[in-house]
Amino acid sequence: MSNSFIIGQYVPGSSIVHRLDPRTKMTIIFFFVIIVFLANSVGSYGVLIVFALLSMFITRIPIHYIVKGLTPVWFLIIFTFILHLFVTREGTVLFEIYTFKVYSGGVIQGFAIAMRFFLLILVTSLLTLTTTPIEITDAIEDMLEPLKKIKFPVHELALMMSISLRFIPTLMQETEKISKAQASRGVDFKTGPIKERAKAIVPLLVPLFVSAFKRAEDLAMAMEARGYHGGEGRTKLRALKIEKRDIFVYILFAIVIALLLYTRN
Repeated sequence: MSNSFIIGQYVPGSSIVHRLDPRTKMTIIFFFVIIVFLANSVGSYGVLIVFALLSMFITRIPIHYIVKGLTPVWFLIIFTFILHLFVTREGTVLFEIYTFKVYSGGVIQGFAIAMRFFLLILVTSLLTLTTTPIEITDAIEDMLEPLKKIKFPVHELALMMSISLRFIPTLMQETEKISKAQASRGVDFKTGPIKERAKAIVPLLVPLFVSAFKRAEDLAMAMEARGYHGGEGRTKLRALKIEKRDIFVYILFAIVIALLLYTRN
C-alpha cells in the first residue's frame, strides 16, 4: 500500500523541477488548479495534458513509479466517469442497454471531469515528489508573510501542513502493517457483506489512531526537548531566492495559459 501511494513522498533528484524555488512550484500549481477548470475543448485539454506530461518527464522520476502511485485514485476517476453516464442526459443517445441509455453529453462531461481529476492529482503530486517538507514549509511561510501583520500564526500553520504531508506515507505504512497483523489473526477485510466488512475496519482504525496519537506526542516532546518555541526569532539555513530558471518557467507557464485561452471554446 505504501509503495503505491506517492502523495507526501519525496524523491531526491537533480532535475530542473527539483532545483526550482518552492514558491515557484506552489504558485504554478495554484494557478494550474484554476485554469484546469477553464478547459472546455479538445485543444485546451490537449494543452494541459502536454504540460502535465512534460512536467512529469522533466522531473526524471521513473514513470512506472508515478503510475503505480496513482493507482489508488483510479477508482475515483473511473467512478466519476461512470456516474456521469448515469446522471447526465444531454445530447444524442449513443446506445441503450435494457432501460439504460448512454448519452453523448454524459460521455463528454464524464471524460472532462475525470480528466480534470487526473491532471490535478498528477501535477499536485509532482510538488511533493520534487520538494522536501522543509522547502514546502519555508515557501508557505514566506508566501503568507503579510498575514503576520494581523498576528496570524503563519509559521505554525506552515509547520502543521508540512508535518501533515510528511506523515502521510508513515501512516500508510502503519496501516499496511496493522492490516497484515489483523489478517494473520483471522480478520477478513475483503470478503463478506458490506456490514461485516465495515465491522472488520474497527480493529484496524483503533490501533491506527492510537499509533498516530503516540507519534504526535513523541514529536511534540522531541520538539520541546530541542528548544522549539514557535517561529519567533528563528533563522533559516537556506534563503529562498528567485533565479533565472524560475523566471523562465514563469514565462513558459504564461505561454501555456495563453494557449489554453486561445484553444478553449
